[in-house]
Amino acid sequence: MKVIQFREALREGMSEEMRRDENVFLMGEEVAQYNGAYKVSQGMLDEFGEKRVIDTPIAELGFAGIAVGASMNGLRPIVEFMTWNFAILAADQIINSAAKMLQMSGGQYNCPIVFRGGNGTAGQLAATHSQSFEAFYAHVPGLKVVTPSTPYDAKGLIKSAIRDDNPVLIMESEKMYGDKGEVPENEYLIPIGKADVKRKGTHVTVVSFGKVIKVAYEAAEILAKEGIELEIVDLRTIRPLDYDTVLESIKKTNRCVVLEESWPIASISSEIAYHIQRYGFDYLDAPVYRVTQSDTPFPFAKPLIEEALPNVKKLIEAIKSVLYVS
Repeated sequence: MKVIQFREALREGMSEEMRRDENVFLMGEEVAQYNGAYKVSQGMLDEFGEKRVIDTPIAELGFAGIAVGASMNGLRPIVEFMTWNFAILAADQIINSAAKMLQMSGGQYNCPIVFRGGNGTAGQLAATHSQSFEAFYAHVPGLKVVTPSTPYDAKGLIKSAIRDDNPVLIMESEKMYGDKGEVPENEYLIPIGKADVKRKGTHVTVVSFGKVIKVAYEAAEILAKEGIELEIVDLRTIRPLDYDTVLESIKKTNRCVVLEESWPIASISSEIAYHIQRYGFDYLDAPVYRVTQSDTPFPFAKPLIEEALPNVKKLIEAIKSVLYVS
């Protein structure tokens, strides 16, 4: 095992797949000459050249459409959006072209594309640059949505995404790119659609994904001193969802809190809570509780950011509410 950054894990995964398959290429804003806005693609232009690492104009709809056409003709594009907030402009190509092409063509055309980039909050970026879009795209049949939380997961999942014959969206975070973690020296893949139990416990299951998984880890350390052991289930993929792993954990702990960064309405936590009460009701000793972002546009002021985001204090309160329910 070696210790590398999240951005390096993504770069290794992409580079290994580009060496393995000459049809794989990277395109996006500043991915080539500038080495990526967050240096994820650093050095890739030097290795693969300008025909396979391609700078684009600031035109998300346009280059997403180019990627759809390329994928229909045998290539396997990796499209980097500087942030998923900008990718709203490309939603037509992602939702109406990439997601539906296989079905609308009667199975004649696959769209093997990876759309990836920074997602969610990243400090004082205000309302239009701090949105979490996992649930937005997970709502759409034909798309797969991946949310790695560690360098190990990032590398294994991006390699699987590149090899997948369907459009896969990878939701990263500007706050995660510098995170370090262990990654195997040898090649490995992580299957899309398989959750991971990041911490074993017996009292309460915390289901989460993406960067807020760190909030669960911090809460677990604090509560362990009180004799409360959390089991942390990292979904890793939110379409398709690994319901089985979640239910197996509920059978053991009989209590659940779902933690996510995004808004509460029509959210991933809503879907998880429904599935647990529908298929795991007999195992529950307390209602499922959710901890999410406040149901408001994201603020700019630092005190309001702390109030809006899910945090350790809110999570611990939720855990104790399900643990000590009368």
